Amino acid sequence: MDKFLNKIILGDSLEVLRQIPDNSVDAVITDPPYASGGKTTGEKSALPSIKYAKNKVVHRPDFVGDTKDSRSWLHWCVLWIGECHRILKDNGYFLMFSDWRQLPTATDAVQMADLIWRGVVAWDKGLCARAPHKGYFRHQCEYIVWGTKGKCKKAVHAGPYAGCLRYQVMQKDKFHLTGKPTALMEELVKIVPEGGIILDPFVGSGTTAVAAKKQNRNFIGIEKTEVYYNIALNRLKEI
Repeated sequence: MDKFLNKIILGDSLEVLRQIPDNSVDAVITDPPYASGGKTTGEKSALPSIKYAKNKVVHRPDFVGDTKDSRSWLHWCVLWIGECHRILKDNGYFLMFSDWRQLPTATDAVQMADLIWRGVVAWDKGLCARAPHKGYFRHQCEYIVWGTKGKCKKAVHAGPYAGCLRYQVMQKDKFHLTGKPTALMEELVKIVPEGGIILDPFVGSGTTAVAAKKQNRNFIGIEKTEVYYNIALNRLKEI
């Protein structure tokens, strides 16, 4: 376990997850590729920067794994979430980001991997969120599907936790094309006590690891895209 603790590993998440010991982490908090942008096969196969980048002036690198259709995405999710189930300690938490398009499939995947689905937390991005035109409701929220491996035990260090979290995306704090605010991740890592271990199989630019380190939690991160792996390492060095 020591070879993984407080490290970010460059590699495919499924391959690395299979090397992590059973019942060894307190929580999985992760933001996997959504593979949700676009309606047609051609649109889904487009680069993430084309599908998701609102700010066309600030360029951020693309990432891999975002071209699956709904069925292949579900199958893939069940595989890696199943490994997370094995790695989680009994009563451990599982938190997975999703957008509105993949929310139904994400909740299915969590249950198919034998975790107990407990609910959905809304991340409110604020009124800066875009909408296709004035007749639309803004795509203002993304969601965190959460569950547990077995019973959800009563916390003694904190809680109950907010079911809706409002953090605006700030360009100076965004290091990944689909990066989440550091303050948001710092709030989420608090579900485990100080000294707990948090696993992120899709750590991207390292925000989960940065949040864990700032909040005195341990982490294991995995990232497949080398440019983001290097960004994550550099961010951790600056703490």
